Amino acid sequence: MAAHKKGVKEKAATLVFVDESGFSELPSVRRTWSPRGQTPFIRHHFNWKRLNSISAVECQPDGSDCGLMIYTQPQPINAESVVAFLVALRNELQGAVVLLWDGLPAHRSKIVKEHIERQREWLTVERFPAYAPELNPVEYLLSALKGKDLANLCADSIDQLAGQLQAARDRIADDDSIIRGFLRASKLFD
Repeated sequence: MAAHKKGVKEKAATLVFVDESGFSELPSVRRTWSPRGQTPFIRHHFNWKRLNSISAVECQPDGSDCGLMIYTQPQPINAESVVAFLVALRNELQGAVVLLWDGLPAHRSKIVKEHIERQREWLTVERFPAYAPELNPVEYLLSALKGKDLANLCADSIDQLAGQLQAARDRIADDDSIIRGFLRASKLFD
């Protein structure tokens, strides 16, 4: 077993992988099919509003007991958003947690560092290496959301986009094999 997994297993901690992303009312155009000679059209209103998210994939050190969390807001993700996410995470999960995330400036802010310091009894934070997004299972989750569930969606409002995102979250959360697939794709779990 890798050295970084040993401490997690000994603590009986839950692993939580985190990443941030944005979802736009503009359609994420993907390839589709149509009858020969009939080009499909996507009509949208050129709305530029975004829904910003902090997404997390959680599991036990062996990759079992998977879960998924997606927190959304219309404002950009900042230090206060990250602290609010950490509070919500504590309400969702009991016991020790090892959080793995990237080097987003909000993660390194004074406010977030101070909050994490006050949570040391249950929270340990590790940072992914720079330029290694392929190690984070949440990257595969976000890719699936944008490439399948939200592909070619021409949302008329943020509420419609949020509804489609919630339906996608429910679809993935109801099938542990999908989440385990994200974990395997990261090569952290074999």
